[in-house]
Amino acid sequence: MSTLNFTVPGMTCGHCEAAVKGEIGKLAGVTKVDVDLQTKAVVVEGDALDQAAVFAAVDEAGFEAVA
Repeated sequence: MSTLNFTVPGMTCGHCEAAVKGEIGKLAGVTKVDVDLQTKAVVVEGDALDQAAVFAAVDEAGFEAVA
C-alpha cells in the first residue's frame, strides 16, 4: 500500500471536489481518495500508485495537481 499527498489549488466547491475524486477513483489500484476542500489537500491510497497517472487524472478533471 502506498500513499500520495498533494494539493489541488484550483478546487473551490463541492463539484470540484467530486470531479477530482471521481477521476482519481477510476484508476487501477486506488483504494481511497480523501479531499479536504478547505486546505486543497488530496491524499490517495492504493497499491502500486503511479504519481504521473494520478496527476493526469486530476488534469482530466480540469485541475492541476501540485506536489
